[in-house]
Amino acid sequence: METNSSTRADAATAADQPVKLLVVDDVPQNLLAMQALLQQPSMPSLELLTASSGAQALELLLEHDDVALALLDVQMPEMDGFALAELMRGSSRTRDIPIIFVTASPGDPVRLFRGYEAGAVDFLHKPLEPHVLLGKVRVFVELHRQRRLLRQRNEELERLLKLNEVMMAVLSHDLRTPLSAILMSAEVLQHLAGSDAARKAAQRVKNSGRRMSQMIGQLLDFSRIRSGALALDRQVHDLRTVAEGAVAELRQATPGATLDLTAEGEMHASFDADRMAQVFSNLVGNALQYGEAEQPVRVHLDGSDARTLRFIVRNAGRLAEDALPRLFDPFKGAREGGDGLGLGLYIVRQFVVAHGGRVEGRNTVAGVEFEVVLPRTTLAASDRN
Repeated sequence: METNSSTRADAATAADQPVKLLVVDDVPQNLLAMQALLQQPSMPSLELLTASSGAQALELLLEHDDVALALLDVQMPEMDGFALAELMRGSSRTRDIPIIFVTASPGDPVRLFRGYEAGAVDFLHKPLEPHVLLGKVRVFVELHRQRRLLRQRNEELERLLKLNEVMMAVLSHDLRTPLSAILMSAEVLQHLAGSDAARKAAQRVKNSGRRMSQMIGQLLDFSRIRSGALALDRQVHDLRTVAEGAVAELRQATPGATLDLTAEGEMHASFDADRMAQVFSNLVGNALQYGEAEQPVRVHLDGSDARTLRFIVRNAGRLAEDALPRLFDPFKGAREGGDGLGLGLYIVRQFVVAHGGRVEGRNTVAGVEFEVVLPRTTLAASDRN
């Protein structure tokens, strides 16, 4: 609701702000006629800047910015409309202002060519037809308002991105620093505990701290993904080595679980090792959490294809059929009542897609299966050695 209200407020602000039009003609009667034609009830919030010479027009352009359209008379003494347009195009401040030339001369191809070469978007011929003039001006006024609204929204987006960076800094430092102290203290208490109850309590603190650390990491990744700040450090790595490291950490965290890792084929490819380790950690951790107790979780790496790497994480159990379409949605998961944020699979998909790959989750006869396919990219022979 806040977003919609903000959007409506931005649109109202952009519509209410006056739109500036520059009209240049050396004949006072023509300027008065142009004012009478343009100051219509159907075109409110229109601010006319009138000049009787090219020099005066340049002075107005120095005083006023954000001009939506310039209507320039072609035949003026000292500095004609073409010369004025060329000067406007030569300045970064005014080069993007649309120009319509107003002329009393019949359609001369040479004159038309010079006008368009000077930056004109259109020509109007005197005597002016009011509905034609108003129609053309109305189009440029509306385009200008849309550009202004887009600029306002971009500025708001930049403000939100800066706020997001501040929040990321708070998460990465102000939360992780005391959390590290808690985990270290729990480790010490577990070693010094004089009873099983105390050791179990210290272990619960450690487990809770690890889950909290994982949640913080997921929130940081979610923030980076949504703000477009996710960056990949692509280098040539061995996918098996990365998988073995992630599986070893999970074995240590869940000593009672059975984890089987197998691999075949060439495992080298260009990818971000840290991001891909997190993909393994999230998928295997998810399988350990939701798979059937006492049943193994199996990870198989397949490097038999010269163009892609493929790996599958399998566990016993079954996904709810109605949950399959939203497996990778943020803050949602296949099962309700989990102790996480529901971001793990969302982050997996974003990391895989950022590598140009794909990930799928499905039910099979043997249980639940998540498959990831990554492009290998072209590797020199020296990279594989």
